[in-house]
Amino acid sequence: MAYDKFTILKSSAVPLPIENVDTDQIIPARFLKATKREGFGDNLFRDWRYNSDGTIKTDFVLNNPIYTGKILVGGRNFGSGSSREHAAWAIYDYGFRCVVSSFFADIFKNNSINIGILPVTVSEAFLDQIFVAIEADPATELEVDLEQQTISIVATGASESFDINGYKKHNLLNGFDDIDYLQAMKTEILAFAENK
Repeated sequence: MAYDKFTILKSSAVPLPIENVDTDQIIPARFLKATKREGFGDNLFRDWRYNSDGTIKTDFVLNNPIYTGKILVGGRNFGSGSSREHAAWAIYDYGFRCVVSSFFADIFKNNSINIGILPVTVSEAFLDQIFVAIEADPATELEVDLEQQTISIVATGASESFDINGYKKHNLLNGFDDIDYLQAMKTEILAFAENK
């Protein structure tokens, strides 16, 4: 399944300065029965967003209308816990296209990239700068440039580089998942097979 191409994302951000956010908090296990990647956004951070009776917890950041955007900024060790792909699905389905943290669990990081979400790892110091900027002005925009591998706080010009695997970068820039990548090489694969 192809995803939107990721080139430059300029957006306000939603701050979630909580460390060790695990995949069960991102999408509780009771919502993993569906096999399609649709509808998971409704239950993103379900137990943090809603009370047991279904009423909204007004003090949770996703329920605060002053915070919007396609970038989620999390604390250190984001996406730890089980390997469930549904956590990335829920983040994508909610509308986020980038998650920023100072450290990601490897499986969550790969699951995110595979469905079109860019996980950007920054230093602790730069993460703190981002949180301070958003606290000062919830409309603060971040600019994530995948080609240049940089993330910037637009208002201040503060910027930092980030690393990404070259293959994964190519796929995100082209909106490919692993199957799309192979299909894009179909001519070359057939030519190689014929020469064997």
